[in-house]
Amino acid sequence: MAAEPIIHLIDDDEAIRESLAFLLDTAGLAVRAYDSAEAFLPDLPQLAGGCIVTDIRMPGMSGLDLARRVKALGASTPVIVITGHGDVPLAVEAMKAGAFDFIEKPFDDEVLLGAIRHALSLSADSDQRASERAVLLERLEGLSTRERQVLDALVAGQANKVIAYELGISPRTVEVYRANVMTKMQAASLSELVRMALATGAV
Repeated sequence: MAAEPIIHLIDDDEAIRESLAFLLDTAGLAVRAYDSAEAFLPDLPQLAGGCIVTDIRMPGMSGLDLARRVKALGASTPVIVITGHGDVPLAVEAMKAGAFDFIEKPFDDEVLLGAIRHALSLSADSDQRASERAVLLERLEGLSTRERQVLDALVAGQANKVIAYELGISPRTVEVYRANVMTKMQAASLSELVRMALATGAV
């Protein structure tokens, strides 16, 4: 019988750490809490399954640096980054660093729990990962040339005004294309859209 997956929760804010640990425990998830990325590092080489949930801005090693460390070690444990200072370039940087998802505070409890459950299901099933990638590629192929240009620019971390200037269209038109891309890719948030695009390997 496979060991129960453990959620490794890392946040330097004690109140938030305890609140999230309580949430995860109440949801029936096994959780270990750490007050810094450095405190977690000794456990990293022994990880088997589970999921890492980390704040992005912490004293010492940041959540972004931790995601890079996990990726560099070739660990398959998904990393979910949470932040109170979200923006497009930061979300893109987190995804490229290897984060599975990027969630902005304040967030609904179910958003975090849903992301964790999705991460656990994909990390445990390589066939499911391949199936999801095939679905995402099919959605990607359904984008128009202009929609694909907007998607590529979003994944590059460009703001709407920059995209508008480079494509020679208005910022409002960029917003329309961006909304179309979100709908066609069935992405609920920018971070999810970036994750989908990177998961296809096409951008």
